[in-house]
Amino acid sequence: MTIGAAEALAGAKRIVVKIGSALLVDRATGLKREWLESLVSDVANLAEDGREVLIVSSGAIALGRSVLKLPGGLLKLEESQAAAAVGQIALAKAYADCLGPHGLEAGQILLTLGDTEERRRYLNARATIGTLLQFGSVPVINENDTVATAEIRYGDNDRLAARVAAMMSADMLVLLSDVDGLYTAPPARDPDARHIPFVERVTPEIEAMAGAAASEYSRGGMRTKIDAAKIATHAGTAMIIAQGGRLSPLGAVRNGAPATLFQPTASPVMARKRWIAGHLNAAGRLVVDAGAVRALRSGKSLLPAGVRKIEGEFARGDTILVLDAQGLEVARGLVSYDAGDARKIMGLRSSAIEAALGYGPRAAMIHRDDLVVAHHFAQSDEAA
Repeated sequence: MTIGAAEALAGAKRIVVKIGSALLVDRATGLKREWLESLVSDVANLAEDGREVLIVSSGAIALGRSVLKLPGGLLKLEESQAAAAVGQIALAKAYADCLGPHGLEAGQILLTLGDTEERRRYLNARATIGTLLQFGSVPVINENDTVATAEIRYGDNDRLAARVAAMMSADMLVLLSDVDGLYTAPPARDPDARHIPFVERVTPEIEAMAGAAASEYSRGGMRTKIDAAKIATHAGTAMIIAQGGRLSPLGAVRNGAPATLFQPTASPVMARKRWIAGHLNAAGRLVVDAGAVRALRSGKSLLPAGVRKIEGEFARGDTILVLDAQGLEVARGLVSYDAGDARKIMGLRSSAIEAALGYGPRAAMIHRDDLVVAHHFAQSDEAA
């Protein structure tokens, strides 16, 4: 049975919301304060319902050029980066000021392409954003335009938002746009264009419907949103394209306003575990005791106390095989420690780890979200 965008949003627990520059900043007047306050009210309502919300916000360069009163047209690279430096401060303050009255704290995260492409930086970014969510804060994420250049850019915040949604195992990505979803053709040019409320899978036919950017502030158009849909849905995240120009745009979607829902290929957890299970080359091995085997098969994380032997040289985030005392594979997963630190803490209880390492321990040797138990491998392949 096909569900609509309203139902999908209602069922989402971790939601990434992407906001474009044109929605947030007016060339003549600067920040659209009333609109931002209405959006933040929507976010607060979701938070009150127990949802985790991350915001991927464009607007630093647009707001900075407004503050600096830079002329219209294309900016030189150094002018864009200077505008971003001013705009990032103004944007962060605006979010903090609007979230504060709702009892919510804003946490600014500035990412570059390497932060979601390189393993260690990816893990650090994921851990920081995850901790902010645990504290009940609202992460406000943007590309670090003060240092990013053409060759190290995401290219647009639609794809950045999709990468963030995949990285954080979000179950919903909402792209607020200047249109209320995908049409069979660009509606501004074709009066017969039909709105498409549901996309089961991104096919070449769906890609062919994408148009180009409509605003000078936009780096992408519908094409980048389709690219974002491919990234998100493959990672198990549903995606909605919705009209963002109205006040309270998320509330409008929840109340049934027209939008386009892209269906994910699997749940975020299943997509992540399928990816882990598909890693054929492991960087090392952990031999564990019978108690750890029982814990893993009951769905728990692998703790250092259950590790009896470590083989190989590996880095945090590498794929590791977990073996029982007979050498049979019990599980595989992404290890939380470098090999050297893992050897220091194997066999230790959690209370003794900080003294052994000299810093506060992570939750587990391999967290259950990053671990696939062996009897799940065939099931994961069938789901693919």
